[in-house]
Amino acid sequence: MPKYLMETTYTPEGARALHKDTASGRREAVSKLVQSVGGRLETFYYAMGDRDVVAIMELPDATTAAAVSLTGSSSGLVTVRTTALLSVEEVDQALKKKLAFRAPGQ
Repeated sequence: MPKYLMETTYTPEGARALHKDTASGRREAVSKLVQSVGGRLETFYYAMGDRDVVAIMELPDATTAAAVSLTGSSSGLVTVRTTALLSVEEVDQALKKKLAFRAPGQ
């Protein structure tokens, strides 16, 4: 199943709500959301810096990943940045593909 990195930043309102819900409460809510669409929450960490939460999840496809991301963002309490992750083996397969391409100016 494809893996996705979801990086979340709380809005000020979202950070205030986190005090009521707790960090473990949010992890459980995200886990249930991911399970409800046939996925699995692999990791969930709080972070210091540009992002407040970093999570890796397995989801059936990109459409499902978009739905999960949009569900969080539409709350107005967080912004979500989603990145599709590739395994080493997938990148090796990509490197083997022969493509017709001419670089600019060549």
